[in-house]
Amino acid sequence: QVQLVESGGGLVQAGGSLRLSCVASGSSFSTKVMRWHRQAPGKQREWVATITTGLTTYYADSVKGRFTISRDNTKNTVYLQMNSLKPEDTAVYYCDTDIGSTTFWGQGTQVTVSS
Repeated sequence: QVQLVESGGGLVQAGGSLRLSCVASGSSFSTKVMRWHRQAPGKQREWVATITTGLTTYYADSVKGRFTISRDNTKNTVYLQMNSLKPEDTAVYYCDTDIGSTTFWGQGTQVTVSS
């Protein structure tokens, strides 16, 4: 079992930046692949970024070059630095991870980008 708590969302103008955080409970955080997803109103949840235990990162094409995923294993925290935000980045952002065949999700944090 793991609990994930996101924070850092808010309202920002287009072109601005936000940094999201996701704190994981429990032990063995360093052994977990961590991901960020997002869900815009009326749309399906979509994958945004992944960071592996070896710090390899992967990004959706829509955010590549603008978003950066990172982790601090000493704080059980994964981050999503979001720069050059666009109105189409407006969504609820979730962090998630797998334990076995089960995916655990946080409650999400709202990001709203105004034009």
